[in-house]
Amino acid sequence: MKTYTLNEIEDEIIGKVGTPERDQYEYDLKMDLIGKAIKQTRKKRRLTQEALGELIGVQKSQISKLESNAGNVTVDTLMRVFNAMQANVKLQIELLN
Repeated sequence: MKTYTLNEIEDEIIGKVGTPERDQYEYDLKMDLIGKAIKQTRKKRRLTQEALGELIGVQKSQISKLESNAGNVTVDTLMRVFNAMQANVKLQIELLN
């Protein structure tokens, strides 16, 4: 029986690094992680979705959408959300090659 590395499986199922399919997968994964970070921070601060929405001037449903998919959100909105929860946001940019 042949064994495969995780990288080999990812390349086979998701696509090789640099392909549009892989890029989209990694983008979606990052957006999911941002949504989870918002939810985790909100809960740590003992805020309901409704209370967080009131702090930044949006409806509870928008906070719910943001926590489940941060893909269509602006950086300004993300900063407002994290600032309302008194969370420090650090943006790191790495140049490839």
